[in-house]
Amino acid sequence: MSAQRIDTLGMWDAFAGLPDQVEAAVAAAQAVDGLPDPKGITNVLVLGMGGSGIAGDFLTVTAGPFMSLPVVVVKNYTTPSYVSESTLVMAVSASGNTAETVEATITAASLGGQVVAVTGGGRLGELARGWGAPVVPVDASIPMPRAGLGAVAIPPLVVLERMGFFPGAGEWIGLAVEQLRRRGAELTGPASPALDLARRIGRTLPIIYGGGGTGDVAARRWKTQINENAKVPAFSNTVPELCHNEVVGWGQHGDVTRQVFSLVFLRHDDEHPAVGETFAVLSEMIGEVVSDIHEVEAGGDGVIAQVLDMMMFGDAVSLEMAGLEGIDPGPIPAIAELKSRLEGLV
Repeated sequence: MSAQRIDTLGMWDAFAGLPDQVEAAVAAAQAVDGLPDPKGITNVLVLGMGGSGIAGDFLTVTAGPFMSLPVVVVKNYTTPSYVSESTLVMAVSASGNTAETVEATITAASLGGQVVAVTGGGRLGELARGWGAPVVPVDASIPMPRAGLGAVAIPPLVVLERMGFFPGAGEWIGLAVEQLRRRGAELTGPASPALDLARRIGRTLPIIYGGGGTGDVAARRWKTQINENAKVPAFSNTVPELCHNEVVGWGQHGDVTRQVFSLVFLRHDDEHPAVGETFAVLSEMIGEVVSDIHEVEAGGDGVIAQVLDMMMFGDAVSLEMAGLEGIDPGPIPAIAELKSRLEGLV
């Protein structure tokens, strides 16, 4: 356990409750009526930002490869010009008041997009209900959007399964819950590997590398959770893309980078064989110019389980990093200040 655990918003409890949150999200999505007619749907658009926007990234690497429809994720105020009555629009905002998501959803609806909202209410909830669009509720007790991974990422998968676009999703989600319970017990136990990794990272700045699209999404989750929970700069990239650019950046200043950066490799069963070999070569090439290289192996059966497992591990590491420095992981004053200073400009 961390020496100094300050947690005014209950982020640790939300973390430990992820398996239950996933199950509750399945039930909420199953109970929603009035889903669009799947006939005529030719593409899927997911709108969301921050802790809610992860739902779109998650969908692309879990459901995307098994669907016959293309999936596009937009994290912005605008939508693609091709949006029409044939577009299924998944609008995701835990608060319902995310400015970018609300504006993009209004545009998508005006173009004929068939909206399904995943939200705790707010402006997005009001709009969706006014349009007669189905709304999957997000539990209002979740302390922060980033603590609602299951609540925002799982409903789109269930909706797609109910519409016939992602058969078998429920079974894979069930296997994911089993893995999350196993991993949660390990990460909250007295010999937590997340606490050990947080200590080893120490005050270095972590750079997280993930393999392929699956690892990329998990690595970005690690980055943003460390940013928000531990209030620490962190960065991420993906193999093999980084082999065509970032790897060159380790060619000099080793005396500096060795003191500043740690690398975390996220490994999973969905890697292309060449990606595994690439990690080994990268370790040899970069090992001497970083503080250390740490490796985390995903567990569980199926891509849904493995992505959630890697994300849960990263969430725990970020919370432990906060605890080791006496940081309260919940509040995010920098984002609040930024939004306040931009108010009225957008």
